[in-house]
Amino acid sequence: VQLQASGGGLVQVGGSLRLSCAASRRTFNNNGVGWFRRAPGKEREFVSSISWNGDRTLFADSVKGRFDISRDKARNTVSLQMNNVKPEDTAVYYCAASRDATTSRQRQDYPYWGQGTQVTVSS
Repeated sequence: VQLQASGGGLVQVGGSLRLSCAASRRTFNNNGVGWFRRAPGKEREFVSSISWNGDRTLFADSVKGRFDISRDKARNTVSLQMNNVKPEDTAVYYCAASRDATTSRQRQDYPYWGQGTQVTVSS
């Protein structure tokens, strides 16, 4: 599975941004999908994930209540809606597909990764 993350950019504090992850070569409709991010000087960290049918979602405590994740099986995409963004949300955001249908917070459960999209929150 090849993944392409898009939708990053410059956004002001308190604003919103919607990231999208699209799969090519084959569908990832049977896989869990996660979003991770890496801020400058920090390790890559879990942000959110969604199971194959969308019935289970997970969020990092730092984004809970502000971010939402959803998937569109017809379009073979997963979106991360970022609301009320903060300067600490500045990072490169990566989407990843898991080995199976479930969802996880662990990087090692995601063998397929996209190239990342930059999100910069200005104050």
